[in-house]
Amino acid sequence: MEFKTLPILSNNYEAESTKFDFLLALVLLCLSAVFAACSSPSVPTDAVMTKNGAHIYPDYNGVTIPKNIAPMNFQIKEEGDEYITHIHLKGQDGFTVAGQTAQMDEDEWKSLTAQAEGKTINIDTYVKKGGKWTQYPAITMNVAEEIDPYITYRLIEPSYVNFEVMSINQRCLENFVEKEIYNTCTLQNDSNGQCINCHHAQNYNKDGKWQMHMRVGHGGTIIADGDNVKKVNLKTDKTISAGVYPAWHPTLDVIAYSNNTTGQVFRTADRNKIEVQDVASDLILYDNEKNTIQIIANDSTEWESFPAWAPDGKALYYVSATIPAISKDSINLYTYGNFKGIKYNIYRRSFNPQTRAFGDAELIYNAAEQNASATLPRISPDGKYLLFTQGEYGTFHIWHHDADLYLMDLSSNEVRPMSEINSKDTESYHSWSSNGRWIVFSSRRDDGSFTRPYIAYFGKDGKARKPFLLPQEDPFYNTTLFKSYNFPEFIVKPVETKRNTIVNAAKGDAIQAE
Repeated sequence: MEFKTLPILSNNYEAESTKFDFLLALVLLCLSAVFAACSSPSVPTDAVMTKNGAHIYPDYNGVTIPKNIAPMNFQIKEEGDEYITHIHLKGQDGFTVAGQTAQMDEDEWKSLTAQAEGKTINIDTYVKKGGKWTQYPAITMNVAEEIDPYITYRLIEPSYVNFEVMSINQRCLENFVEKEIYNTCTLQNDSNGQCINCHHAQNYNKDGKWQMHMRVGHGGTIIADGDNVKKVNLKTDKTISAGVYPAWHPTLDVIAYSNNTTGQVFRTADRNKIEVQDVASDLILYDNEKNTIQIIANDSTEWESFPAWAPDGKALYYVSATIPAISKDSINLYTYGNFKGIKYNIYRRSFNPQTRAFGDAELIYNAAEQNASATLPRISPDGKYLLFTQGEYGTFHIWHHDADLYLMDLSSNEVRPMSEINSKDTESYHSWSSNGRWIVFSSRRDDGSFTRPYIAYFGKDGKARKPFLLPQEDPFYNTTLFKSYNFPEFIVKPVETKRNTIVNAAKGDAIQAE
């Protein structure tokens, strides 16, 4: 038998141990370098303060934000070689971010804002150029109470490009997650296009009830209660069209609609190049349980539109324009030739929830007397204020560069422009949050072409604070998005109806309303 001599471990132990210690030290050194690279950068101690504030995009300086909003990422619009941003509450350390684009960690941001209600977040920006650091005066954000966690909206390309590429989306305001509820590309083809809009949820979607309207291909109104979805045809012998602009009663399973016969006009000699205008419009009430329609108003000399319920459900607000009694054959000529003379006023009708009876029309605001036109009345959840859009003429103010938001105090009937949030360009579609402290609205203030969602805090003093652009993970997202956000609306929980359930209902035959 042959014996082999085995190495004596004890003789090599010291050498092997030294080698192991070296490798371990090398690994620890590499890990330290990685952790150092991932850790927050240090605030420069040798920075020189300048008097002028840093230019940032979006402009978030001085805004009031909800405590549960997603990180307010922005870019520093100053020339430099290095950038550091320090976000903190007074007397606290906070956290820092490196880079010209200040993209904040969600967990760090939420940890900060969770304790910031009623306080001010200070954002110190540092820019290094030519080997020297400059510190800019603090950017401030005041923190207020929570906002509803979601908004819904339609994303649409310019209608003169392609009106058939659009979707109804929902965005979580607490992070950057956006999901499609429905997309027209799902069912349409070259010979069967589709348009969708007029989405709306009952009582901020607290019970999961919502609806939207489809036109052209697979036309009908989609009404959903969770995953119980149906498609209804609201065009009957007694209505001029299907249901268009909706308002779901806050407690009853009934929906007020305007029936609109609408056309789009392109103008070459007017600042407002595109016009969407009615040639007829009425109001109806649809009973979702009984599948029946009740006429609210159908006077041919009044074009009623954009219904909205009072929060207690005992009154219906809407707008209406008075039109001369002329024949149907002449109405198009009158409308297109006299479009700037069509002025809408705000009306109210009382409503009895037990009998479903409406009272007579009551004039609430006479815009025509001021040579103006009002649209989109929306009542605050406490019933104290009426928010609406006012422009020179018509009712589709999303295309009107002069359109601004106005506020009426319903206790005094005093009306004022909301100069604290209006801009030099279009302000249109708007809605209140469920607690009445926040307003979301569409604005063209960025480029004059595409509407973007802006959010403003509404104080108990009846005044709004400086609005802010919906935050995005990439601050420049909206500058490359060639679509408009239409009809932003708050909801307290997401629409959870399954996509295939909506699609199957859309493909199916519509139930005929009676």
